[in-house]
Amino acid sequence: MHLIKPNSGLLQNFVAMSFALLGYPVGIAMLFATGWFFNIVGVLLTAEALIISAYLLHEFSHRSICKTPLDNQRWGTLMSWINGSCYSTFEEIRIKHMHHHVDRADVLTFNVQHLMRDMPNFARNLIKALEWMYIPALEILMHFLVIVLPFVRPEWHYKRPRLMAILLVRVPLFALMAWVSFKAWLLYLLAYCIMLTALRFADAFQHTYDVFLDDELKQSGGKIVDGKLRDRAYEQANTYSNLVSLHYPWLNLLLLNFPYHNAHHEKPILPWHQLPKLHAELFGDSSRLPIIPMGKLMRAYHRHRITRLQSDDYGILTNDSANAFIGAAGVSFLTAL
Repeated sequence: MHLIKPNSGLLQNFVAMSFALLGYPVGIAMLFATGWFFNIVGVLLTAEALIISAYLLHEFSHRSICKTPLDNQRWGTLMSWINGSCYSTFEEIRIKHMHHHVDRADVLTFNVQHLMRDMPNFARNLIKALEWMYIPALEILMHFLVIVLPFVRPEWHYKRPRLMAILLVRVPLFALMAWVSFKAWLLYLLAYCIMLTALRFADAFQHTYDVFLDDELKQSGGKIVDGKLRDRAYEQANTYSNLVSLHYPWLNLLLLNFPYHNAHHEKPILPWHQLPKLHAELFGDSSRLPIIPMGKLMRAYHRHRITRLQSDDYGILTNDSANAFIGAAGVSFLTAL
């Protein structure tokens, strides 16, 4: 672990990375067990290892853990192989996420809401039905598009050889898993859906940023020119810290402190384990906006789970209630689209 930056939390990073690297295979092994107790523990352990690997990938994209960009890239690539975002390169994921910070906007290849609007009725209704049942169909579609679009869009054809090589590794492994134990395969899909749901729940309520398309930025020379002043004040006013718990801060470690989102945007290169301290300096023990305990968002997540798929409106958020906060969809940093 000598690659880790000095004074950047050697022990904390070692524990987090060890959990992802060891919890993932141990959790999968438990999916093959005959006892349901071990299966349940295996699903939860696998899901949490996937979640931690995703947020570690986020940390590596900020170069907040390792000394050099190359080391951050190597470890980030490894994490992407665990959480299934490896179909995009680490740099593609990193560049997309840096747009989020630098432009103070969500810069996407296409508008997810417009994708939902323009797709055939059958496909749209199927996604809505699955989402109604809390199956993260839209997120699954986004991951699927990362794989498919390079075979459809001519400008992305250069990605095909790399994608084919990855598919030749991952598809046989998943097929082998299903052949050895169909139950274990189904339980792994459940763990993966839990990971996607946890990440999308956090993503949905952390920003009220505007969405812009890559093509719009290219036409304007890489600049957002809608007349809005996207300064630090705008960034903090449109960012929310959806903490897992105010009274038990250690629970935020389940998402690697990602819910301390205002602190993260105040100092994006600050490592995950230092965010609670910065949050305390910025907000003390306040429970008012921009701090929103996740418990307040459960009803909004449930009530608007279909609406947010096609809504360009984030809804209304006040200190008294988050029930009208619709939130965002399709803004995961794992899908470089």
